[in-house]
Amino acid sequence: MSWNLRGSFVETCSCELMCPCNLSLDHGATYDFCRATFVFNIREGMVEGADIAGCKVAIIADAPKVMTDGNWRVGLFVGDEASDAQFDALARVFSGQLGGPMAGLAPLIGELLGVERAAIEINDDGLRHSVRVGDGIDFEVVDIVPFGVETGEPVRFSGMFHPVASDLTMAEAKRSRINAFGIQYEGKTGLSTSDFSWAA
Repeated sequence: MSWNLRGSFVETCSCELMCPCNLSLDHGATYDFCRATFVFNIREGMVEGADIAGCKVAIIADAPKVMTDGNWRVGLFVGDEASDAQFDALARVFSGQLGGPMAGLAPLIGELLGVERAAIEINDDGLRHSVRVGDGIDFEVVDIVPFGVETGEPVRFSGMFHPVASDLTMAEAKRSRINAFGIQYEGKTGLSTSDFSWAA
């Protein structure tokens, strides 16, 4: 059955500015690992007949230095606003079972650490994006406006290979506390987008 999701996205990861993995997945991370949290605020969408509008999802990942080496450890949170039908549908989409971008990453995932409900709070305020997921994830990133850019427009990378979009805004972490599914790190960089659109 076909499905579609539209909304906004924010990410933080353990690399220094800027994350080499965002340039290309086969570039090594800043350290001997890449740990990242991806958060989706779904404004509209349908999955297997379930209306998904208003739901939120967070993914936390622990990958090797070179992400294309695979064997990622991944945990998934679905916002506690989701009904049972929405929870099941989102778990299937974000684990790659229903095709789409996450199915493309599935060969890199060595261990799914679990799927849990959690309160997910996402606040977007201009260039500032903050996220809280249960008691384990709390971060804030700010989109980077280059020196001398009078319009206030932040830096965007285009032509990226990224599951969310090929054109994302570069951001810097201002606050970061990540400890979930046994994965801990301090986020230092980030990405945001005003829109993502997935379908399969």
